[in-house]
Amino acid sequence: MSEILQPAGWALPKGYSNGIAAQGRLVLIAGQIGWNPGTSQFETDDFAAQTAQALKNVLAVLREAGAEPRHLVRLTWYVTDKAAYLASQREIGRAYREVMGRYFPAMSVVVVAGLLEDRAKVEIEATAVVAPAAAAL
Repeated sequence: MSEILQPAGWALPKGYSNGIAAQGRLVLIAGQIGWNPGTSQFETDDFAAQTAQALKNVLAVLREAGAEPRHLVRLTWYVTDKAAYLASQREIGRAYREVMGRYFPAMSVVVVAGLLEDRAKVEIEATAVVAPAAAAL
């Protein structure tokens, strides 16, 4: 189980949480980019579409760990183009809700000069905490 941390008097954040407290099995997900994971090929250069695919890739690894988006406690986004990110926020928000639902962990967005894969526009790494199963009676 996790608890959203929202200090009294702070404005509510949009699309993320200021903090999360959780206890359980830690799941660390390497940075995922917006390519087809089966072929390691990009199908688009569109910023929002690459973001949607990167989120789907994060979700696939989450599921491999028996986890769901509600188990996410942190996402770190690395973007190569601040202007493209800002211009695509509506589409990114829609893609996020379609893939991850309406659960918003602690998040940071970092603008970087480039990513290892030249065509990558965004890379998202994740941390999830899966609560221990209830003790058998």
